[in-house]
Amino acid sequence: MEESSAETLDSSTQGDVPPLAVKDVQVVLQKERSDGISTPSRDDDSTLQNPGTHSSILDDNSKSQSAVPEVDRRNKSSGLCFGDGKSLIDYILVYRKSSSQSEKREMFERNIRAEGLRMEKEASLTNSDVIFLKLHAPWDVLCRYAELMNIRMPFRRKIFYMHRRHKFLSRMEKRINKFRGWLPRKPMKFDNDTLPYLEENESFTAPFSRSRIHHFIIHNKDTFFNNATRSRIVHHILQRVKYEEGKNKMGLNRLLTNNSYDAAFPLHEGSYHSKNSIRTHGAENHRHLLYECWAWWGVWYKYQPLDLIRRYFGEKIGLYFAWLGWYTGMLFPAAVVGLFVFLYGVFTLEHCAVSKEICQATDTIMCPICDQYCPYLRLSDSCIYAKVTHLFDNGATVFFAVFMAVWATVFLEFWKRRRAVLAYDWDLIDWEEEEDEIRPQFEAKYSKKERMNPISGKPEPYQAFTDKYSRLLVSSSGIFFMILVVIAAVFGIVIYRVITVSTFAAFGWALIRNNSQVATTGTAVCINFCVIMLLNVLYERVALFLTNLEQPRTESEWENSFTFKMFLFQFVNLNSSTFYIAFFLGRFTGRPGAYLRLINRWKLEECHPSGCLIDLCMQMGIIMVLKQTWNNFMELGYPLIQNWWTRQRLKREHGHIPKASLPQWERDYNLQSMNAYGLFDEYLKMILQFGFTTIFVAAFPLAPLLALINNIIEIRLDAYKFVTQWRRPLPSQAKDIGIWYGILEGIGILSVITNAFVIAVTSDFIPRLVYAYKYGPCAGQGRAGEGCMMGYVNASLSVFRVSDFEKRSQPRTNGSELFEEAVKYCRYRDYREPPDSPEPYTYTLQFWHVLAARLAFIIVFEHMVFAIKTLIAYLIPDLPKDLRDRMRREKYLIQEMMYEAELERLQKEKDEKKKKDRAHHKEWP
Repeated sequence: MEESSAETLDSSTQGDVPPLAVKDVQVVLQKERSDGISTPSRDDDSTLQNPGTHSSILDDNSKSQSAVPEVDRRNKSSGLCFGDGKSLIDYILVYRKSSSQSEKREMFERNIRAEGLRMEKEASLTNSDVIFLKLHAPWDVLCRYAELMNIRMPFRRKIFYMHRRHKFLSRMEKRINKFRGWLPRKPMKFDNDTLPYLEENESFTAPFSRSRIHHFIIHNKDTFFNNATRSRIVHHILQRVKYEEGKNKMGLNRLLTNNSYDAAFPLHEGSYHSKNSIRTHGAENHRHLLYECWAWWGVWYKYQPLDLIRRYFGEKIGLYFAWLGWYTGMLFPAAVVGLFVFLYGVFTLEHCAVSKEICQATDTIMCPICDQYCPYLRLSDSCIYAKVTHLFDNGATVFFAVFMAVWATVFLEFWKRRRAVLAYDWDLIDWEEEEDEIRPQFEAKYSKKERMNPISGKPEPYQAFTDKYSRLLVSSSGIFFMILVVIAAVFGIVIYRVITVSTFAAFGWALIRNNSQVATTGTAVCINFCVIMLLNVLYERVALFLTNLEQPRTESEWENSFTFKMFLFQFVNLNSSTFYIAFFLGRFTGRPGAYLRLINRWKLEECHPSGCLIDLCMQMGIIMVLKQTWNNFMELGYPLIQNWWTRQRLKREHGHIPKASLPQWERDYNLQSMNAYGLFDEYLKMILQFGFTTIFVAAFPLAPLLALINNIIEIRLDAYKFVTQWRRPLPSQAKDIGIWYGILEGIGILSVITNAFVIAVTSDFIPRLVYAYKYGPCAGQGRAGEGCMMGYVNASLSVFRVSDFEKRSQPRTNGSELFEEAVKYCRYRDYREPPDSPEPYTYTLQFWHVLAARLAFIIVFEHMVFAIKTLIAYLIPDLPKDLRDRMRREKYLIQEMMYEAELERLQKEKDEKKKKDRAHHKEWP
């Protein structure tokens, strides 16, 4: 295989590589020749119209120019060009004639013309008050700002190599490939003919320079800079154009804020629908292609076309969908293992000695769980809850907690490798934060103070140390105050739970009265969810105010600061009640006859006789399902409703207007704009879901399965929304997912701690283990089977004398209506001495044994899991070996190319000098 691939390398490719570069290596194109598809060299979009052009090669400039009239004709008819049918629309500004900011707009537009941009205005067909301002960047403007912004453009075709292998391995590979040919094609992959060839992914790139323009691959000036790059350049210009005299009076964002302009957006590349099938006629444009192979529900099982997403929406959005797809794929093993843990609980339910004892304990009388109104209960009444608890709290729980901690580490470590591959393929390896743009607001406020940038050597605005940290101090105080607001809201939910237990216990409906504690938990969770959603609105405003108060230097710093605040607010808001149920509910209630009370009035809530884990499961299940359902509705349902309402309004005002008759800028204007904070909402809901999936997973093993089902839907929802319901967002670059990765690592560490405490404190795993080895029938025998748990329920319940009740806790009935005689003694969950002992109601030795075992388990579990996590992180390198070799190879080839280019330059100068010398010699008499 290697010999044949080396022989088929075409001469044009070999001519691009120095002779030394191909020594001792096998050179192959990134597009394997074994696919039977030639590698076209083109950078315009006209070939999308006809699938047969995928194999055509634009050898010279004349071929590419021949396709331009067809592109112009299609663009003009679809509303993608100026009136001349040639100048592409790179950006759209929308304003109303009735707006009072006409002077600012006029000066802004004059300065836009001074920058070299072309403009064309056109009134709306549906509203005469709305004016569309179309902007086009000519070639010289694009070149000037591409050089200024250090935009990397392709200058030489990439080549890769494969090490020589032994003949045995080559023969084995041939046989494997032959066997693969008999198998059906992988159903999750797209056919190579379906997706367009993206040349920039297979070329060496360098920062654009007008002085070296002849080095770059330019087939057609109109398509050398793709639509995303053109829009990014125009947006960069608009952010730095003044609309009034003065340092602060600049930038498109300020004009959007003061309503000088209604909207600003790049255009979609046409309609996402077509009358013709993509299989027979090809895709009309990249938007249509994205819809057919990504956003359409029929391809939910297919891999995402990340290169095409990146080309259309930019690297930042491409990285989000790459991360979301990677996270969803990694959820498969977690969901399978979690389902097995749940099924293990189902299959072992009939053999669980603890639940059997609870179901058979008809003579065991439990003390009331609230003051006065709650009656005495039989322990057997909680039989169903004991069985449900066993489904989640069984012998496989500890294994699953360790598995999920390791899974989180593997997920993050392999994501780093995946991100590195994408950064290389998308040419982001050398892109650094220093290249990020300074925010116009920062530039305007601190323009009077400048200092030299140590990297670029250019003067830049400077924020003084005292100003920076005084702002950070005020911002931190605001964050702390908002966290106190969250704690206050949780305190209110606790009071609600305490009060309503008695209310539901005295309820007239028997179903509610007999399940008062479950009703209290369910209603409290729903109220808590409503409070969460209301507080989220407040948090967004506060986080925005505090972030702007800090005055971050760059857009990335602004996003990171805003992201951290919003995540912290929403994480505390969403999980505070869960932490209360997991670690505080039923822990500090005291005992019957000596209850601890809230404000010396309300008795704190107790756990159910079968334990507190059922409350934690209900909290997580309800919040997770409601949160994901609400998010999905707001993501897709809200834009759909808004766009439908816009169409209905236009019908009422102007009658039926065919959508196809509207130009592209008007169709896009009627769509919904992307969230003002970019991808923040998309990341936030996934990170919060990741927290639910890992932090309390020991209490709810089905969380990864619910997350997997949601994410499979989420990918297509987001894709459909981006392609069909939203205006095209501004393409922007990013090297990774930013601060979210650090947050994910923090959640992974927190999950180890919380799962250790859930197993040790919330579940009955440790008390059962202590009983089996120390107090049960198998004590001292070194084993702990199901037979060793006989008598556990009785040993875990303490005895209380009814006459020792406080007056305000005394039940209104003496229990004779249920048990045929007055109750004298009742049982409660604790390890205390009986009332007739020398020291009544003091802790027994078993209590201290259980407490010591819990602390020991937490320490051992955390140290063991952290050691495993550290070892895995050490063993998995951040860069794959083949990628490291490719990067070193590319560096070597670039040096060789520069060396060859320098030799050519010196040879050319030498030839010119000789020519001049000969001419001078002829003139000598």
